[in-house]
Amino acid sequence: MGKMDGRVALVTGASRGIGAATATLLAAEGAAVGVNYFQSAAAAEKVVTTIREAGGRAVGVQADARNCSQVEAMAARVEKELGPIDTLVINASMGFPMLPFLEYPWEAFEAKLVGELKAAFFPCRAVAPAMVRRGQGCIIVVSSGLSRHPGEGFCAHATAKPGLDAFAKSLALELGPKGVRVNVVAPGLTLTDAVARLPQGVKDAMAAHTPLRRNGLAEDVAGAVLALAMSEARFVTGAYLPVSGGVQMP
Repeated sequence: MGKMDGRVALVTGASRGIGAATATLLAAEGAAVGVNYFQSAAAAEKVVTTIREAGGRAVGVQADARNCSQVEAMAARVEKELGPIDTLVINASMGFPMLPFLEYPWEAFEAKLVGELKAAFFPCRAVAPAMVRRGQGCIIVVSSGLSRHPGEGFCAHATAKPGLDAFAKSLALELGPKGVRVNVVAPGLTLTDAVARLPQGVKDAMAAHTPLRRNGLAEDVAGAVLALAMSEARFVTGAYLPVSGGVQMP
């Protein structure tokens, strides 16, 4: 018996990194998984193949999470092929330039903020009504530790992610009485493609200052998502869960 047997999950931004690890883990625990991707079709297909070869059910679905009509079509396809979506993982994240504020172009700053919130708003609007009708559902938003502890060069990222945190808390408040739980997972430095450009010395320094003395892995974040998605977490909503090896302590 898997921890997610009988469940149907949709993971946005699931072609690689945290999203891919999350989709793979949820499937390994019994969930049927919609693997969303924007441009990385081959990478998404690899995730789907891995899940199917392990005996799981998965479908790759292309959609720009910032586009309302594409997201609605994506949700409809997942429900048609896999069943009603009861678990939504908001993981699609917008790229951004790492620059000091005094050099930051407004257009890039605006694209990050608006894009990040659209990529959460539209998927939630696409699946939450059906969750409410069924009286149960689970939404997990992948944020960032930078939403509470900003770093140099990350002004756009560190401004967009608190918007996601507040959005999740608002949904937890409004949808809780209707049986839908909403929580946030906030990764620290995690070794994915997104941090590949960081110098190794920076990664080593971060690991040295982490109580668990290492950098995070995509699988670490996926494990936290699973913990919040499980039925055993049925009384947890509105939570902000750091996944940082102890760097962020409440």
